[in-house]
Amino acid sequence: MSRAPPNLDFIPPQLPSLTDQPPEGAHWIHEVKHDGYRTMLVIERGTARTYTRNGHDWSDRYPGIIMAARKLPCRTAILDGEVIVQDGRGVSDFEALQSALRSKTTHLIFYAFDLLHLDGKDLREKPLLERRAKLKRLIQNPDSRIQFSEEFIGDAVAFFRACATHELEGNSRYRSGRSKTWLKTKCFTEGEFLLLGIDRDRKTDAPRALLAKAERGNLIYAGATFIGLRGQEREELEGKLRALAVERPSISWLRNREARWVKPKLSLKVRHLAFGSGLLRHATVRGLI
Repeated sequence: MSRAPPNLDFIPPQLPSLTDQPPEGAHWIHEVKHDGYRTMLVIERGTARTYTRNGHDWSDRYPGIIMAARKLPCRTAILDGEVIVQDGRGVSDFEALQSALRSKTTHLIFYAFDLLHLDGKDLREKPLLERRAKLKRLIQNPDSRIQFSEEFIGDAVAFFRACATHELEGNSRYRSGRSKTWLKTKCFTEGEFLLLGIDRDRKTDAPRALLAKAERGNLIYAGATFIGLRGQEREELEGKLRALAVERPSISWLRNREARWVKPKLSLKVRHLAFGSGLLRHATVRGLI
């Protein structure tokens, strides 16, 4: 008597290693890094479940994706990918994704880039190109909430520059955890921002700069960022904080009892992710201006 196959479950995802420059050589394929939430999609016995990168079940947050997964031509499968929201240009918008999750909208897309299991077979020992070929055959409907993440083969530097121009974030056997065979190159830039005050990160207790942009005579809050200053520059910043200190923030709605507020007179050089709307992401103060 044959036994029923074991239930499929969450698999800890493979994680890319961050690199400053795209890799060289013809043995790499390149994909756009969609700016969203890493997600494992598990299909089994006519049902589907989604898991975050830490193994939390978020199936109730992705009803449109769950419905689309049930229509895929397979009995069982595990797909690895990213849940995103696209703007009018087709570019992933992380802040729109957060808003969509709060409102429980159906405008979410799952971009699949890897296939770990299919119809009872564990594919993790198979080559990446073989896994992705099976994945592409599985995802055929262009109107589905589940889409295939296309690859680019060729000049990595040219592809990276094209991603930066169009505001896009730019393997081998599948192994859970951090991988040196999967690399992630982010597009960073530098800009000038006004300092509103200083507070401390609740998790690390590291000092953070609270920043704003001046637009048409108004201050627009830009977010909080870690301070990467050392030595003399750090001492210079402390001196300016004392000289410009005020009791209340220049943006009245900011509420932070632990912050040290200053007059918005000091400009800082900030390295941050090169695109996206709203608050700064992956930002660090690099110098005083």
